[in-house]
Amino acid sequence: MFTNEEIATFNELEMLIYKYVMQNKEKVIYMRIRDLADEAHVSTSTIMRFCRKINCEGFSEFKVKLKLAMDEKSDISIKSGQYVLAEFFERTQNEKFISKLEDAADTISKANHVYFIGIGSSGTLAEYGARYFSSLGTFSTYLKDWYTPIHANLNNSITIALSVSGENEFTLSHIHKLKEKNSKILSITNNAQSTIAKISDKNVSYYVTEEFFESANITTQIPVIFILEELARRVYEKSRKLD
Repeated sequence: MFTNEEIATFNELEMLIYKYVMQNKEKVIYMRIRDLADEAHVSTSTIMRFCRKINCEGFSEFKVKLKLAMDEKSDISIKSGQYVLAEFFERTQNEKFISKLEDAADTISKANHVYFIGIGSSGTLAEYGARYFSSLGTFSTYLKDWYTPIHANLNNSITIALSVSGENEFTLSHIHKLKEKNSKILSITNNAQSTIAKISDKNVSYYVTEEFFESANITTQIPVIFILEELARRVYEKSRKLD
C-alpha cells in the first residue's frame, strides 16, 4: 500500500495520517474524510494531498485501495507441513537425487576445511549445519559476516552456501570472495537454475513450492535440514572407511 519512497516524502502532518491509518485500517475504510481529519488532527486538504502522494485521485479511491490491500492479505493460505514434506520427498527420493548427495558428500570428505554461509533463515541453518557437521567429526565454520577480510588461500576447502531463492546478493558477493581465494562452492538451493546454483562447483536443489507471507519468504526449510544432516552422516561414514 505504501512504498518506502512514498513514506520518505511525507511531511509531519502526512506522517500523522500514515500512522493513524496503519493502526486503524479496519476503521478507516468506513470513515468519511472529515472523520479521518478529526481523528488524525489534520485538515481535509492535508488528507487530499496525502492521497495524491500515493497516486490516489481522492479519499474514496484511497479507501478502495486500502480495502483491496487488506483483502489480499487475508486471502493468504499457508500449506500444511505434511503437504510440503510429501512434495519434497516425492520429487527427491530417486536415484538422481541420491547420486547428487553422494557426490557432494564425497567432495566434502576430501576438503581440509568446511565453511558455511547464508543470510536470514538460511544463515540460521548455515550455523546449524556447521554445528552438525562438527558434531559428526567434520570441523566446520559458519562465516556470519560477509565483510570479513579473506587474505588466506582457501585451497582444499569447500564452502556450503545456503539460499532458498539462489539469488541473494549478499550470499552471491560472499561466494565471489571465497571463489577468488580458491574455495570450492557447494550450494543448496530450491532451484538449480538460480544464479548461485549455476556459479557453484556443485549444487543440490530440493524443489518445493516457494511461499510468501506479505514480504517474508516462508518457504519450508525442512528439506535443507534433511540435506545437511544426510550430507554430514554420509561424510562421517566415508571418514570411518578411510580410518
